[in-house]
Amino acid sequence: MENSLYRWQEECLERWLENGGRGTVQAVTGSGKTRLALNAVDALERKLGRKAAVKIVVPTQALMRQWAKALREHLAAKEERKFQVSEERIGLRGGGRRDASDCRYMIYVIHSARYELARQILTQLEDGQAVFLIADECHHYASGENRLIFEFLTRVHPEEVPYYSLGLSATLPSGEAGRILTDALGPRIYSYGMAKASAMETVCPFDIFHVALSFQEKEREEYQELSEEIRYCYTRLKKAVPHLDRLDQRELFERLTRLAAGNEPETIRLAKSYMNLTYRRKSLVCLAGDRLSCGEDLIRRLDRKDKILVFGERIAQAEELYRALYRRYPGRVGRCHSRMGEQANQNNLERFRTGEFRILITCRAMDEGVDIPDASVGIILSGTSAQRQRTQRLGRIIRKKEGKERAALYYLHIEESAEDACYLPAAGESRMAELAYRPKLRSFMNPGYDPAARQVLKDMRKACAGRRELREAYRCLDLGRVRGDWMREPEEIEKRLSVASPVEERNYWICMKKVAENSAL
Repeated sequence: MENSLYRWQEECLERWLENGGRGTVQAVTGSGKTRLALNAVDALERKLGRKAAVKIVVPTQALMRQWAKALREHLAAKEERKFQVSEERIGLRGGGRRDASDCRYMIYVIHSARYELARQILTQLEDGQAVFLIADECHHYASGENRLIFEFLTRVHPEEVPYYSLGLSATLPSGEAGRILTDALGPRIYSYGMAKASAMETVCPFDIFHVALSFQEKEREEYQELSEEIRYCYTRLKKAVPHLDRLDQRELFERLTRLAAGNEPETIRLAKSYMNLTYRRKSLVCLAGDRLSCGEDLIRRLDRKDKILVFGERIAQAEELYRALYRRYPGRVGRCHSRMGEQANQNNLERFRTGEFRILITCRAMDEGVDIPDASVGIILSGTSAQRQRTQRLGRIIRKKEGKERAALYYLHIEESAEDACYLPAAGESRMAELAYRPKLRSFMNPGYDPAARQVLKDMRKACAGRRELREAYRCLDLGRVRGDWMREPEEIEKRLSVASPVEERNYWICMKKVAENSAL
């Protein structure tokens, strides 16, 4: 195996080869799925003793470019010298590119692959060529027209031809979708979740902060009214369809959609009303007014060297936060969402990557299939109950990078709502802390931190510290309240204190040392 691989990647490749070069892999975002796949190409060709036609399928143009870049770098490293790889060796299909399909390495955006990839693979297999299909974010390819890329399997049997496959995803589907992927790509051969990635130190250590918010008065009243209407509607629906309470959320809405298209007028009305009410209630929670001020006040207290990704659910909300932050940090804030256009998004991503932007606000459409640059802080402005999105978002900030010691994720949630209060509770060896936001004071509370911080101020008053020193201590302690620095090991804090500069940073680490000492008592 390649020396540059993590141990989990070596284990995974061994299992994949033992399974005949077929299988799907579930691995957390940021753990190295692309490197795994490119080394699988090398391992397969060594085993076969000949070259294979490599077909890579991705969901978006951005990922197509990302894979092309990674492939060029991989090939250059193999030949142990810098050079530009000929475009004849790497062909792209999608985003305006329609390179000849006989290139040895072909990368397809799924929309371009649907109606041509299966035919091309079948032709090459019938000619006796070895074909290796890599399906990135493969959970996208089990439904609708995307499944057409596997149509060649109706004409050949995988065990009877030189067909090899590798499916990659952070969250592999189950049920019918899982069966389709198993038939097309092979069974799940390896799972590499957050807990294992943390234990094996292939992702950056991270802290998760749950930030509790409250509704504003009018929002609270509206939420209660909507909840009452939803309960009434659901009770009426259960009389017509008694088994509804045995369905999970996804199954419930699938069933309601069918009921809304049925032929019973009262059931149609109730089903439509229920879906409309739940959407309105979800929007109310998602767009709760204090989320924006909390996000602003949180960012104001974070380290000025942190690169920050803000994840929102709605474009209007992202735009409002962008305007507020831009007034405070002109030229240092960018945003990416589906209404901006691909070129504008790419430009802003690049400006974030180079460090021109320190803060990047993204929306739901950017959760998957986009090469978002590395960041050390993530803020979930509006939550999502979808495990796939949660995994993707956390994965954006825990990628390992030289000089990056820890990452932090802040999850904002409304206490009085049905919104989840905990974000990825089984996320591995992470540290977790609880914060509460006080909008009238534009401040935060931290139950695990505040008693020790108050003791630091009390000790300073006993030592007759002057007003200036107390103000500076209060400033430092206020910053530390929303950070995880006080939870570091004593030797880590001492190390940071020894190199801290300027004096404001040194004062901060002195306070964090005192808080850590008091919290340990």
